[in-house]
Amino acid sequence: MNLGEINPILLIASLMVAATPLLLAAIGELVVEKAGVLNLGVEGMMIVGAISGFAVSVETGSPWLGFVAAAIGGALLSLLFVLLTQFALANQVASGLALTLFGLGLSALLGQSYVGIKPPSMGDIHIPVLSDLPVIGPILFQHDPILYVGIALTAGVWAMLKYTRAGLILRAVGENHDAAHALGYKVIRIRILAILFGGACAGLGGAYISLIRVPQWTEGMTAGVGWIALALVVFASWKPWRALLGAYLFGGITVLQLNLQAAGVAIPVEYLAMSPYIITILVLVILSADKSRAPASLGRIFHASH
Repeated sequence: MNLGEINPILLIASLMVAATPLLLAAIGELVVEKAGVLNLGVEGMMIVGAISGFAVSVETGSPWLGFVAAAIGGALLSLLFVLLTQFALANQVASGLALTLFGLGLSALLGQSYVGIKPPSMGDIHIPVLSDLPVIGPILFQHDPILYVGIALTAGVWAMLKYTRAGLILRAVGENHDAAHALGYKVIRIRILAILFGGACAGLGGAYISLIRVPQWTEGMTAGVGWIALALVVFASWKPWRALLGAYLFGGITVLQLNLQAAGVAIPVEYLAMSPYIITILVLVILSADKSRAPASLGRIFHASH
């Protein structure tokens, strides 16, 4: 065992990379849940985004086009959820689970010919002076552009929910859809837009895994990140900045367990691999005692006739 091999600067920098797919998916789901919709299909949308982004990136040679395709792929799959829950008025929990199963199967089918192929590299941003700073430079200013997109998206969603009329309407729909409908707001339309945004974000998160974090395609490579993102929204009490902190906490645990394995710590590998999920469960149990409420209409079906 040699803990001296673990470089704390690289550890923190890789923590941010590990947290990004989780953050992207969680921010999208947070907006969906703020609108009063519970979409458990995050894992399915992420894996479809992962293969969509990977395939387009490989075929065109452009990672940027890959990320655009991933956002579109995730949003298209979320349209299926829209049809089931907003028009057919199906149960949201069952529809979300079905979406995940469908996404996992579809991605496995689409990805058969892409196993073992390396995608084109996006490359990191180099900011003059800042990127060359000791310690701070490698941690904060030597990352890929999508990592910064995730942080900017968090700030944008926070500002939208807190300061804009659109954010106020979205929260009103999530808190009491009948009252919002009585005031003349288009509840279904607002929820559809929120679901599509959530799907696009989940798709981006999936593509981040297949194009940047683990630049390859393997079946089921999201490996439960979508479920952790769902838990993270609850952990964050539906607050964007808390979601950012939670994503970095989980990313840190994930990276640390990998580094401990590499350093040869005398703990069975299975226990280390389980640790991020155990800690997520413990955090959720502790926070369930918190009085912070979920949106009051979360998961409830809306009938416009009422």
